[in-house]
Amino acid sequence: MKFDTPATNNPIDRLKVVGKPTDRIDGPRKTTGMAPYAYERHDVVPNQAYGFVLGAGIAKGRVNAMDTAAARRAPGVIAIVSTLDMPRLEKGQTNVAVLFGGPEIDHYHQAIAVVVAETFEQARDAAAMIRVDYARAKGRFDLAAEAAGAPLVGGDSEEGSGAPPEDRVGDFEGAFAAAPVKFDETYTTPDESHAAMEPHASIAAWEGEKLTVWTSNQMIAWGKRDLAKTLGLKPENVRIDSPFVGGGFGGKLFLRADAVLAALGAKAAGRPVKLALTRPLIANNTTHRPATIQRVRLGATRDGKITAIAHESTSGNLKDGKPETAVSQTKLLYAGANRLTAMRLAEMDLPEGNAMRAPGEAPGLMALEVAIDEMAEKLGMDPVEFRILNDTQVDPEHPERPFSQRQLVQCLRMGAERFAWANRNARPGTRREGRWLVGMGVAAGFRNNLLTKSAARVRLDSAGTVTVETDMTDIGTGSYTIIAQTAAEMMGVPLEKVVVKLGDSDFPASAGSGGQWGANNSTAGVYAACVKLREQVAQKLGFNSSEAEFVDGQVRAGNRSAPIAGAAGPDGMVAEDVIEYGDLAKRYQQSTFAGHFVEVGVDAMTGETRVRRMLAVCAAGRILNPKSARSQVIGAMTMGVGAALSEALEVDTRHGFFVNHDLAGYEVPVHADIPHQEVIFLDEVDPVSSPMKAKGVGELGLCGVGAAVANAIHNATGIRVRDYPIALDKLIERLPEPA
Repeated sequence: MKFDTPATNNPIDRLKVVGKPTDRIDGPRKTTGMAPYAYERHDVVPNQAYGFVLGAGIAKGRVNAMDTAAARRAPGVIAIVSTLDMPRLEKGQTNVAVLFGGPEIDHYHQAIAVVVAETFEQARDAAAMIRVDYARAKGRFDLAAEAAGAPLVGGDSEEGSGAPPEDRVGDFEGAFAAAPVKFDETYTTPDESHAAMEPHASIAAWEGEKLTVWTSNQMIAWGKRDLAKTLGLKPENVRIDSPFVGGGFGGKLFLRADAVLAALGAKAAGRPVKLALTRPLIANNTTHRPATIQRVRLGATRDGKITAIAHESTSGNLKDGKPETAVSQTKLLYAGANRLTAMRLAEMDLPEGNAMRAPGEAPGLMALEVAIDEMAEKLGMDPVEFRILNDTQVDPEHPERPFSQRQLVQCLRMGAERFAWANRNARPGTRREGRWLVGMGVAAGFRNNLLTKSAARVRLDSAGTVTVETDMTDIGTGSYTIIAQTAAEMMGVPLEKVVVKLGDSDFPASAGSGGQWGANNSTAGVYAACVKLREQVAQKLGFNSSEAEFVDGQVRAGNRSAPIAGAAGPDGMVAEDVIEYGDLAKRYQQSTFAGHFVEVGVDAMTGETRVRRMLAVCAAGRILNPKSARSQVIGAMTMGVGAALSEALEVDTRHGFFVNHDLAGYEVPVHADIPHQEVIFLDEVDPVSSPMKAKGVGELGLCGVGAAVANAIHNATGIRVRDYPIALDKLIERLPEPA
């Protein structure tokens, strides 16, 4: 199905199933431990052995030699494959780091061996017996030291966030110099880890030249393609299966060492191998969000109109890597005739930097939305009103291109009313409750809506059951449920008559889970397949498909009706289609918006920050399932608190590795850190987006939260911290004197 004109009325608009706050249909399996995750697929193939990955103990250099003799003699050891046993494997299309092979070491904990044994403990112990002779080389591990010489480099996160090396509209320098009110500050954000609950894990089994991998992966089609390329296999000889994923946040978008080394280990051992990366390897061997150094300059008239806006960002990555696209949202979020964005990329020898939830916008808004608050303070304006004054309904760089929907002002107005923003004291450091300094903060949320083709297969059997097959993944987001809701709405059957099968590369290739594109595009693919199936059913039952209604298990037209099951026959019916998009995304800017509001208390004696209240008001097209969408947003809000207050991969700049590479040292928020969270979805449909008229919310809920926390801390204390995370050591010596 080609979607190239805005959607009109269609069966989804009935909203009998879609749009309802529906419990997740996979919930009972998750809560009872019956949902099979990758490492637990004991049933899929017998005689599984255990693999353990050994990571490099240096960050730059080469392996001179490896002594595996003692490890091979260890109890239970079946096989060992070392990086010296083969040349460098070819990189997959989405990989920056080489995953295995050859003597060269490009980053710390690069995989250099896999040990296969009868038990996990035997494999782990044998791996510790391998003796490695390294030739260490000098590496580049400090972004601040490398930033000055970093060249201008453009990039695209392939998740809707991107910018050229430098982009100019109007005369920024001239307008900035002439502006009556100017602002110029630099902000830093640290390297961050995805820290998903489920580790990267795979089970691999060979049958001749055919390889099956049961794994934890967000993008099945990408994984199949890149695993085949990396191992030199025909794509048709590779099958990936990932029906349940225990969190990914972008860290499982790409092929990683667990799948590759499970396959290599299984080939060497002559039997299936299961393998999970340890927490240190997840931090240093997989991917992370790169650190940034960001400069924001704003010029405005005395009445608050922005006349000049510039955002420049520097990040680092391995050779051939991309920059963190932190300036992307600044190209679209606020009006202003004179504009400059630029990105610089330092080549470094740290582990691979790549997509983490809302790549680009998440760290970019942590700088921009604090700068907006600082400028509002300079102007003596309320931060909400300053943002509203500089709203735009068109792409500021291409004014002929309107937003398909843009309700940012409504988000901010409703949020301010709901959060009692009028009670905020504009003078920082003046509200006290006992030993707590209390403040409120606001930030705009922004995330682009990305359209990508997605396919599905839909079956109807003689019992009237509709089965959906697509390689879409559920990473804890509720994909099973919204896909079932879509099929039930389209085919006019109750939800319990829909079966959803996901995550298998033998199914049609979907959008996959990433970039906030999963829900809208995967359900649009199911919509397309259901349109085809409806046509077949109507034709079989003798109805005009354009007039037929599918309701309550019946097909109706005029005064005739017939049960949908009657069309299936003993062999059933099947239809398959793909949603593909025309040029609507070029003609209209498609984005999602939020107003984030946060109240914090800061201990006047210790500098400890406690988040007290949080509110997100979101405008993101049709909300397919308000219950699971709310869960996505509050999870993202929690992630934003972590980014603001605690999360940072600490770099050992001497030896080039992340020191706090486990969940004991890498501090994410826990239940006790998170107070009441409220989420409001504006009533919105966007017919330009898809037949579903939906967008996405999974990353919008994160974008801007860190800045709202930072702005609340400033309002509470009068202290402005521009280097994240805002831990108490950055506050304690600057706190106001006790009253």
